[in-house]
Amino acid sequence: MRLNRLFTARDSVVDLIDYDYNVLTVLSRFSLPLGFGQKTIGELCEESGIHTNAFLLIINFLLGGEIDSNALPGVSPADVVYFLHNSHDYYLSYKLPHIRTNLISALDAGHDDINPIIIKFFDDYTTLVKNHFNYEENVVFPYVRSLSGGSTSDYRIDIFRRHHDDEIEEKLSELKNIILRYYSTSMPFRMYDALADIYNCEEDLKSHARIENDILVPLISRMENQD
Repeated sequence: MRLNRLFTARDSVVDLIDYDYNVLTVLSRFSLPLGFGQKTIGELCEESGIHTNAFLLIINFLLGGEIDSNALPGVSPADVVYFLHNSHDYYLSYKLPHIRTNLISALDAGHDDINPIIIKFFDDYTTLVKNHFNYEENVVFPYVRSLSGGSTSDYRIDIFRRHHDDEIEEKLSELKNIILRYYSTSMPFRMYDALADIYNCEEDLKSHARIENDILVPLISRMENQD
């Protein structure tokens, strides 16, 4: 996604989607219902109980790759956590199981030697993602909600930032390399489809991590420094 404009509350939802259909998964993670009609972004967010500023900050960031620093102070960290939490549910309950199903259907019966290795790599990757998300759900997000509600804690968001490493990305790269370099198949269209899913998921998770690092962390750091 690359943006040469900033979307505003007055822009049409359909125009946003037509500009880059990849935003559809973002809309789903904000739990925004289909049937947009002629609604603007602001109207849809207001009707759905979503803070427009948070929606626009995340959308424009994902499309353009840069933070709108003027918009950052007007966004609540709790709204960002709402989106991140829904994203976790999307990955664990839908995206990763969907990729696993596609991957299994793409495996060639003549590769009993490498097929179990591929599935184990993917299952290990999924476990890694689950553990990463569990830490955020059980430690980071409750801290953000508590801080947003006016409570204090010994925890600091810098602890999360320092341990937010690239292990997940590296694991998926290993899986891609195994398939790309060493896997031959009589059903290439299926494996190409599975690989496209894997690449898409990898890019999506990178964007997810950037929202945490470049939006959530600065917002919480600012709140901590105000204590």
